[in-house]
Amino acid sequence: MMSANVTTPTPATTSDPVAPVRKPATKGSLVPPRLLPVLATFVLFVLMFGTGAARYENFGTAQTVANLLIDNSFLIVLAVGMTFVILTGGIDLSVGSVVALSTMVAAWGLQAGLPAPLIVLLVLATGTVFGLLQGLIIQRFDIQPFIVTLAGMFLARGLAFLISAESISIKDETFRGMSGGAVTLPGDIVITYGVVIALTVLAIAAYVLHRTRFGRTVYAVGGNEHSAMLMGLNTARVKVGVYTISGFCASLAGLLFSFYMLSGNALHAVGMELDAIAAVVIGGTLLAGGAGYVVGSLLGVLVLGTIQTLINFDGTLSSWWTKIFIGALLLAFIVLQRAALRRRQ
Repeated sequence: MMSANVTTPTPATTSDPVAPVRKPATKGSLVPPRLLPVLATFVLFVLMFGTGAARYENFGTAQTVANLLIDNSFLIVLAVGMTFVILTGGIDLSVGSVVALSTMVAAWGLQAGLPAPLIVLLVLATGTVFGLLQGLIIQRFDIQPFIVTLAGMFLARGLAFLISAESISIKDETFRGMSGGAVTLPGDIVITYGVVIALTVLAIAAYVLHRTRFGRTVYAVGGNEHSAMLMGLNTARVKVGVYTISGFCASLAGLLFSFYMLSGNALHAVGMELDAIAAVVIGGTLLAGGAGYVVGSLLGVLVLGTIQTLINFDGTLSSWWTKIFIGALLLAFIVLQRAALRRRQ
């Protein structure tokens, strides 16, 4: 007689193939392990901000935090798009160049007399299509994202220089109104419209990642793409989708940067893609994909901004120390990520 091995399905089986598998919390643990990287980044931010408040007068105020958001609103949006890509185990090196291209398209269009609403739509469409094309190439031809987005980085920067090699000033009243517009919060805390847009994008991204099928599939692809395919998930659509989202966020960040600088320049945002990657990694998102939160990316941006602010308040250190501190911090977080992955294995 032939013996049959019958596996009885567990009661935890659900009809949703992309429902996240939640490991039981460690007995006696107050914080779920998946939240520890974000918590570590938050503690780091508090310690750095507390150090600044103790050393410098007028540092430890709510307005200083608001200023961090104001000065980095475009980087927050850029980091949100990068979070989607890195969660799938990919990378997007083109976003800084797309920011520069977006500022040039906006400045050139306004200089040509096109209405501001049309310019906004044109810029957003440019970045979205750019990201979509990169995603299609990565998916259809199975090319490493590093190579495709590196080519995209050169292409977008070249297109920006093709529009104009010189800086173009933005004199449009709508853009200047967005640049100078402010929202006053309780306690006389002032933020700009750019901050409102950035935090809105962050909230929408958090909802998409944690409350939609698309978001859960993003995590599944980053965790194990082959397993996700065997589960019947549309991994191709998701991989193309995350690069489209990244392109959209890069173009929106370019608009916010246009409001911030009131100019278009092909040399804008050089190296900003690396700042976005650093913010996402410092915020606790694994470079290997499958784990991370957009809130962590926000905290990563705040940590980078706090480093810059501390150096500015000190007044004796070169601005290059910002890069040194960020590099050391990024390396430390990557080493910690590798150590955590080895412990899981």
